Amino acid sequence: MQDESLEQEVARALFSLKITIAVAESCTGGLICHRLTNISGSSDYLEMGVVTYSNRSKIEFLGVPEGIIKEHGAVSEACVREMAMCVKRLAGTDLGIAVSGVAGPTGGASDKPVGTVHMALAWSRDVESWKYHFKGSRREIKEQASEEALKRIRERCESIEHG
Repeated sequence: MQDESLEQEVARALFSLKITIAVAESCTGGLICHRLTNISGSSDYLEMGVVTYSNRSKIEFLGVPEGIIKEHGAVSEACVREMAMCVKRLAGTDLGIAVSGVAGPTGGASDKPVGTVHMALAWSRDVESWKYHFKGSRREIKEQASEEALKRIRERCESIEHG
C-alpha cells in the first residue's frame, strides 16, 4: 500500500500469509522487535525476540556452537546463520532472523570495521545471509540494520506469496 510504513508492510504480509517469526538480535539491541511490535496485533506473527548480545548468550541461550564463534567470531556469516536457525527452532516459527555487527564507535578491527553487520534469515530448511557496511553513528548503524532486516522479511514474504 502507498502510505504504509515498512513496519506496516511487513505486518500485513506476515499476517496475511499466516507466517510467524522469531528474532535474535545482537548489535541492534532489540530495535527490530521494537519496530515489529509498533504495529497493533503483532502478537499474531511475532513469537519471540531475544537480544543475545554476549558470546555466552549466543552459545548458552540460542545454542550457537562455541566453535563457530571461536573460529569465525560473533560478527560473521557463520554465526548469524546459526543464530537465525536456532531462534527459529527455539520459537517454533516459520521464519527466524538474526543480526550481529559492530555498531561502534569502538570495537572495530581491520577485518571488521565499525559498520560491519551480518544478517541471516532462516525458513523451512534454508537460510540466506548478507553482509553490510553501514556508515554513521552508532544509532544510525542500528537503524540501518533494522531497516534492512525488515526489508529482508518483506522480500521473503513476497517470495512466498508469489510461489
